[in-house]
Amino acid sequence: MTLKLKRTPGLFLVGFMASGKSTVGRALADEIGWPFVDIDEEIERSQGNTIAQIFIDRGEGAFREIETETIRAHVIRIRSGFPSVVALGGGAFVQPQNWELISESGITVWLDCPFETLCSRLGNDATRPLAADPAKLAQLFQDRRPFYSRADYRVEVHSGDVSDVVESIRKLPLF
Repeated sequence: MTLKLKRTPGLFLVGFMASGKSTVGRALADEIGWPFVDIDEEIERSQGNTIAQIFIDRGEGAFREIETETIRAHVIRIRSGFPSVVALGGGAFVQPQNWELISESGITVWLDCPFETLCSRLGNDATRPLAADPAKLAQLFQDRRPFYSRADYRVEVHSGDVSDVVESIRKLPLF
């Protein structure tokens, strides 16, 4: 695994919405001295709109196309030798075209957070279009777990302590 990381220095954080990918990613990037990229934030900045509004105005299919192009741009940069910690959106790792791009461009780490914790973190967050219906959210969580399990590493997220999660990632045999 270490040789793969040195050849293509991307560290991709995957997991369900509200699992802590952005927060942990920023802290990890700061600790190891790499740039941090949040794919969802990048999409919102480039599109001049929120993800929720993109879903409403253009649909999930259009959003997924934008997401793949954004990931592709960062993968090209990573493959050119510029290391990055990248937080993917909750559904990005599920898309086959993204999986192909990511799996060849670095190491993937699944932040595996219990569903109850995710629900607590999400609360009544209206900015997440796929979280509006609790029953559908629970089904989506179950449906995505097998995809997340393809990650190179799995880190359990039991608490809100970011430093604990970063430390768990730093203990993986890729550093």
